[in-house]
Amino acid sequence: MAETLVTQELKDRLKRLIVDRLKLEVDPDSIDSAEPLFGAGLGLDSIDALELVLGVEQEFGIKIEDQQVGSAALASVDALADFVAAKRAGVA
Repeated sequence: MAETLVTQELKDRLKRLIVDRLKLEVDPDSIDSAEPLFGAGLGLDSIDALELVLGVEQEFGIKIEDQQVGSAALASVDALADFVAAKRAGVA
């Protein structure tokens, strides 16, 4: 069910949030939704993770409860979009 709630618009909004919040010098459209956000992917680090968690919580009014949930949710734009959609639907 959560898959139907994940729209390209949500993914685009998340990509813009990532670029703006982390002050990345990359075009949001160039981010591959399936690409890892950390390590070999987009190359984010733990400081970026904290900033991104705050951004998501402020932008969408949802809470990322702990590090384990955050690690899964912040794996990629796709994973983050699924997490946000599930939270907004009251599923997660």
